[in-house]
Amino acid sequence: MITTPDNPWNPFTQWDEWYAWDVAAGYNTCGILARLAKTSRELSDELNEEEIDKAMDTMTNGVFKGIFIKVTRDSFKK
Repeated sequence: MITTPDNPWNPFTQWDEWYAWDVAAGYNTCGILARLAKTSRELSDELNEEEIDKAMDTMTNGVFKGIFIKVTRDSFKK
């Protein structure tokens, strides 16, 4: 998953709260991810997941560096 360091909600277990906070804060994380990920119905699930992961890497390392962070279920500590 991808999130922002200041979002107090867990995207794994508190999705609705996480999403509402993200949009209200003006991040639109899902929208940015959707624009960057080159997914397609014609690709396999595995290839779509790879594209989403690449997009998350772009968000955490590119012009958005410091705004977004990648988290796993085990690494999320809020």
